[in-house]
Amino acid sequence: MQIPEQVDVVVVGAGPGGSRAAREAASLGLKTVVFEKRQEVGAPVRCGEGLGEAWMRINDIKLDRSWAKQEMHGAVVYSPSGKKIVIPTENKGWIIDRKVFDKQMAIDAGRAGARIFVKSTVYEVIKEGDIVKGVRVRTPYGSFDVEAKVVIAADGVESQTARSAGINTVNNAHEVDSGFQYEMVNIKFEHPDMIHLYFGNEIAPRGYVWIFPKGDDIANVGIGIIGQHEKTAKEFLDAFIEGHPEMFGEAAIVEMNGGCIPVGAPLSKPYMSGLMVIGDAAHMVNPIHGGGMGTSMEAGIIAARTAKKAIDAGDVSEKFLKQFYDEWMEKRGKQLLQVLKVRRFFEKLSDSDLEKLADMVTPELLLDIADGRKAKTFIKIISKAPKIAMLAAKELL
Repeated sequence: MQIPEQVDVVVVGAGPGGSRAAREAASLGLKTVVFEKRQEVGAPVRCGEGLGEAWMRINDIKLDRSWAKQEMHGAVVYSPSGKKIVIPTENKGWIIDRKVFDKQMAIDAGRAGARIFVKSTVYEVIKEGDIVKGVRVRTPYGSFDVEAKVVIAADGVESQTARSAGINTVNNAHEVDSGFQYEMVNIKFEHPDMIHLYFGNEIAPRGYVWIFPKGDDIANVGIGIIGQHEKTAKEFLDAFIEGHPEMFGEAAIVEMNGGCIPVGAPLSKPYMSGLMVIGDAAHMVNPIHGGGMGTSMEAGIIAARTAKKAIDAGDVSEKFLKQFYDEWMEKRGKQLLQVLKVRRFFEKLSDSDLEKLADMVTPELLLDIADGRKAKTFIKIISKAPKIAMLAAKELL
């Protein structure tokens, strides 16, 4: 198969963000190529696999039951002592099959006109001075230089593409969580139409255990914890499972995966002349739950539309491509920075503090504060616990 020598847009990475960017770029009439380093799009899975219908609407994704496995109508949050807070929501979500979803996203990009090459690793960008002019890629057909007017880097945490261009994507060690997950079958749990989240410093320091049902007795059971802990995420998750024989006593593991999750601030400058960086590569994730599918697809659409405007104007300068970052910050980035404040507040709380909050805060307000909203209302409600309220005022306002 012939690798094109010159294109309008190179997208590096065929995850949801990269494929959505490629679909958008190709739909706008741009000659677009995608390079994915793995031989199969969507594997291995490193994700809890939850996606809200709101994100589907924002990113123009049509629901398909081939990948939408279990409808979700809210969450059940458990305090360190096991106290339940049921949070119903009208904004439905789905537990999806990422292998099928990611492949469908790539198929949609291909149908829009993008050319996709798997098992093709971009190892370096081509630069002239401070301008990115294309990429160097190793493929099953040989190594090639591909010239591009714009490169969109969507190649994951600590992006090789961005680093090659001179953008520092290294995460602060304190701002990286360690995640581990099993897919398990023959689980016994209540509320299979809700996600289940377990909090507590003994359960998951700075994080939580999740159970994302994919059917009546099958679920993704995972954990995210602070990456610098002396115990591994797997050790904490195994302890949680062993401590709940009523749920997992007869369960079997059919898949496991793990990885690092950036939970700090988004990159402050994910662009330069000829290059835009999106998704995990630009740390565009929710700092509380580490989810990044929706935000990466949204950023991919913005990047593709900015590329179209830049190419039409004959101006792919850093100054022009900054439009991508400014638009994304206005739509999503500012909210994520507020969510980061919330995460930093919660990580300073003891289990005793979390129990007090569970008694004072309504499910609706908990959902709002987790989304970076209603900080002043939250502080007013928890004023009965002055120490926690003072900390909240310091961290959230």
